[in-house]
Amino acid sequence: MLGRIAQLIQSLGSRRKRTPDIYRERLELHPFEPLPDAGYLVGGAVRDALLGRPVNDIDWLVPNPQDVAKHVADANRGSLVCLDDARNVWRVVTNLADDNPVNDNSADSVITRDYVPLETSLEADLNTRDFTLNAIATDLDGVIYDPLNGRQDIANKLVRAIHIDNFYADPLRLLRGVRLACQLGFQLETQTQEMMLEVARSQRAGTTSLPAWERVASELNIMLMTPLAAWGMTLLDELELLDLYLPELTEGRGLVQGGYHHLEVLDHNIEALRQLLLGFPDASLALRWGTLLHDVGKPMCHTHDPETGKTHFYGHDKEGARLCKDILKRLCEPNDVVHTASELVRYHMLPLPVADKAIRRFIHRRREILPDLLKVMLADREAAQGKQSSPAARQAYRLAVSRVVAEAGQTPHPAPLLNGQDVMDLLNLDPGPKVGEALRFLAEASAVGDIHTKDDAEQALRTYAAKQNW
Repeated sequence: MLGRIAQLIQSLGSRRKRTPDIYRERLELHPFEPLPDAGYLVGGAVRDALLGRPVNDIDWLVPNPQDVAKHVADANRGSLVCLDDARNVWRVVTNLADDNPVNDNSADSVITRDYVPLETSLEADLNTRDFTLNAIATDLDGVIYDPLNGRQDIANKLVRAIHIDNFYADPLRLLRGVRLACQLGFQLETQTQEMMLEVARSQRAGTTSLPAWERVASELNIMLMTPLAAWGMTLLDELELLDLYLPELTEGRGLVQGGYHHLEVLDHNIEALRQLLLGFPDASLALRWGTLLHDVGKPMCHTHDPETGKTHFYGHDKEGARLCKDILKRLCEPNDVVHTASELVRYHMLPLPVADKAIRRFIHRRREILPDLLKVMLADREAAQGKQSSPAARQAYRLAVSRVVAEAGQTPHPAPLLNGQDVMDLLNLDPGPKVGEALRFLAEASAVGDIHTKDDAEQALRTYAAKQNW
């Protein structure tokens, strides 16, 4: 696995748009206009400009943040936000024109500019930052200042911490280091990993505080949306950060499964995420969360049969859906992400249908989460290569998935043959749950091909109502 990860990192590096000279003396600042009257461009914007990456977040060190931010917001129809009243930190959010040279990614049309007070000196500020690759600045003429040799670390593809005290000042920087490694395809420098472990253990002991969950979620989401998300999860585990932020997931560490599975539960969840991104690199955030957490319920449902020696996880899909919802709500994820991810976990164990009518019923009942559900199921199966698994069995599973996909593409959602009023008139019902039940029955009967006309629907509904003693 480590070899494949190294290949992926190398391929990411080869595809990245690169600037020929990381060690140039100046940056062209025209793309970062409007420029303040005094101050420095600093941090990730300089790093990404050196790497030839799109720049969406611009940080300025200025003597008068509030005045500069208000002027920029007024001049550019931007939204003005005070991020830290005590420190006088301000943000301006603006929409970009498609041809704005700051951003060559047309899918992202928002840019943020943060204005932070220059309290002492530039060098003092740079020394309080997280990593050397973020401690590079330019003056208003574009002259580059790099007192901590951040450009050398960029050239060596290293994420190197400046000082351990900077982690204690803001422990979120531990997550940011892993996120940056995944985004850039860089490695965490060895001493940096040791620092991160020390601070993580301090957090686990309760002597160092945890960041706000919204900030944690932001870093995890960005990391999950990179091609190296599974590697990032492994890094978080090695740095003991997974225990802090996703403890439900680490309950599966060391839990042997057997059967189709060759990996322990935690490693299987991470491998399923890797398999998902190999097959579906455009997977949504909800799909990535659902895949990572698809077996999170197994530790709670673990049983062992002493007679057969077999391990069972009965009900882990339901328990996992509950845990998934709890985890994502704790992370303050949007409701649609919480709902979709937990539904994927809930139904990932459904058997794939074979008969035509069963396939249509499967599609009708789970249409809301298709095709993502099939993607989770495929990733789960590809990540399981135990004694009961084989290339032939996985191929058969892929063919079964393809039959569902083919049918879903040919089966539009049928229009209702009867509405609620029709049902009430036909069965002499008052408004209530029975009407909804009847409509669901008709919708499924139509979807699987049991009824085709209004007369069919009325006859089927009379028969159904009689069996229900309505």
